[in-house]
Amino acid sequence: MSARHLLFKQIWYSKEFLPGKPDDRNKYFRILIPSISYTMSAKYNWRFLLITSLVTAMGGYLFGFDFAVITGGLPFLREQFGLDAYWEGFTTGSLALGCIVGCVIAGRIADRYGRKPGLFAAASLFLLSSLSMAIAPSLSWFITSRFLAGIGVGMASMLSPMFIAEISPAEVRGRLVAINQLTIVLGQVITHFENFQLRNMGPEAWRWMFGLGAIPSFLFLIGVFFLPESPRFLLIKGKESKARKVLARIGDSAFVESSVADIRNNMNKEVDSNIHGVFTRAVMPVLLIGIGLAVFQQFCGINVVFNYTTNIFRSIGASSTEQLLQAVYISLVNLFFTLIAMALVDKWGRRPLMLIGAGGLAILYIFIGFLLHNKNGNGLSIFILLASGTYAMTLAPLTWVLISEIFPNNIRGTAISVAVIALWAAYFILVFTFPMIEASLGDAIAFWGYAVICVLGFLFIYFKLPETKGKSLEEIEGEFLKKRR
Repeated sequence: MSARHLLFKQIWYSKEFLPGKPDDRNKYFRILIPSISYTMSAKYNWRFLLITSLVTAMGGYLFGFDFAVITGGLPFLREQFGLDAYWEGFTTGSLALGCIVGCVIAGRIADRYGRKPGLFAAASLFLLSSLSMAIAPSLSWFITSRFLAGIGVGMASMLSPMFIAEISPAEVRGRLVAINQLTIVLGQVITHFENFQLRNMGPEAWRWMFGLGAIPSFLFLIGVFFLPESPRFLLIKGKESKARKVLARIGDSAFVESSVADIRNNMNKEVDSNIHGVFTRAVMPVLLIGIGLAVFQQFCGINVVFNYTTNIFRSIGASSTEQLLQAVYISLVNLFFTLIAMALVDKWGRRPLMLIGAGGLAILYIFIGFLLHNKNGNGLSIFILLASGTYAMTLAPLTWVLISEIFPNNIRGTAISVAVIALWAAYFILVFTFPMIEASLGDAIAFWGYAVICVLGFLFIYFKLPETKGKSLEEIEGEFLKKRR
């Protein structure tokens, strides 16, 4: 055993890091961040990195909460406000409209005032919107509050992974950033479980469902207060001494010096980064691939399953309890397969997993459509769970990974913003149209339509997406440049 591993064991088995027995600490740590402890050098303060990443990833948890809470609340809202198909879709999709606004303003706040103020603003919006939705006296009030929640989600969807990436050493950056995706899924799991437990509290149970979001929002707000500012932002603003202090909390002096040099080098490369550079003839093909991946992740249809679980199972005669219980099962499967994705992404590669996701969903949707068409509940739950797991292992995390990898260094931030805005716009279209498609054509036709989209997505990935596994960002950029010549 190397000296590094001996040092790790000595720290790990001390009681200062986490309470509980050593075996318990090992179990929790390996579940959260597989193998991170054996890839990080002893020169890093991994306790600081882990705590900072977990606090920042609370934004992901609240992302998952606002995404999932509507599933349990929708049946109650339908009765409370007399929602028809149009307003049901718009109420659900109003979150996405806020997300678009959040994406637009997040970058400006982060670049002008810092990553920490941006995260603080997102946490404040989460807290305000949760309380506002809980006390909503009318549908317009509720939709406005959900729109505000969407702004928080949009900001967190960009700022949380950005902040984690900017404080993480290169060799563990992928796994630390993946904590954000894991907390999104954890937020969905816990929220669906809360919805199930609150289902029998009466016609206004939805107020408790949405109001409970205030608790993690408050914890996130307090946690952000203790976060340091991103050393990259501090250096950009000429505050080198403060940046060095933050970097010194992360690693040793060699890490500090190399990080300062790297950040300065990237600053020189990013001087010309602006919205006009994203839409140049040279960059446009890559941008279209990124937008295509983002839009396909939503138009593949799986978020219909996540947001309208109760509708789908109601159509085959399932009780309200069974409907909410299915949402719990789906979120647990989503969590399990997200952990698998974290283990496979750097082994199998991006392209094979994306192809498996698109092809697998196309096949599963055909069977789901037939089961819904025949009103056959036997087997529907299994196929729905298989579809959810397939998505969680492939398209869900890998789309975010690819969007962060494929764009050139000098326009990466702006290009990611454009792609994420396209993603949220596609999400709005998907969840807004489903209730109307369901009412006019039926659930089966909707899923067969999503199957066709998945086939088209498979072809798009097969012909347009190169493999990026094991390549540096500069190598990926070089390959795309060759293709554009």
